[in-house]
Amino acid sequence: MLQRRILLGAVAALGAAASSARAQSQVLKVGSTPTGIPFTFLDTKTNTITGFMVDLITAIGKDQGFGVDVQATPFAALIPSLTTNRIDIIAAAMTATPARREQIDFSEPVYAYGEGAVVKDDDSVAFTSMDQMKGLTAGAQLGTTYAEAAKKAGMEVRTYDSTADVIRDVSLGRIKVGFGDGPIVGYQIAQGAFRGVKLLPGYKPSVVGSVNIGTRKGDPAMARINAGLTKVIADGTVDKLIAKWNLPPSVQG
Repeated sequence: MLQRRILLGAVAALGAAASSARAQSQVLKVGSTPTGIPFTFLDTKTNTITGFMVDLITAIGKDQGFGVDVQATPFAALIPSLTTNRIDIIAAAMTATPARREQIDFSEPVYAYGEGAVVKDDDSVAFTSMDQMKGLTAGAQLGTTYAEAAKKAGMEVRTYDSTADVIRDVSLGRIKVGFGDGPIVGYQIAQGAFRGVKLLPGYKPSVVGSVNIGTRKGDPAMARINAGLTKVIADGTVDKLIAKWNLPPSVQG
């Protein structure tokens, strides 16, 4: 009997070790947009997706014992890719809107921001909100909350595949104003990526939301993501990443 108990104990220990090893070696597919600098973007030197949200999900995975396989995914395709199992996690500049919560689950908030309004650098307009822009021709990235908000404000809205396309048409005078994630647009203008445009001074965002990590409805991975997120917030990792990627302070809704 003693030998049998020892044998059963050894088998149980081996099983636990194997389970732990499987957990540590688990790799989850992460969808991130290649045009959302500094949240997520393609580093042309390494041909890999990098940025604040990539660093964050990598840190969470390290804490929780899973690896990440980051895959470039257009913004409008993120939720469809998640719900059809092409990816397991969304880590991008995606806010947790009520409509999106009906489709997927979101983590606790990571970072809050609103839209920035972009005009030509020689434009002297002094609009401070969308409500003052009724009748203007505007642009926003397809799938963002800004496009719908601009339509509700009475603007003629054109949608684009990327924020870069929006800004191009602003600089060329094809549209009067372009809307995009404030931190992303501001970062790229400061870095010289977008020329001939500026953020509208004094503009206050109409759509403020928090960036959250997304998973499929009921996915048990969410518990691990939230646990890891809590740790990396508490130990200062998130603050260090905000500083690393030159993000402004979170916007208060």
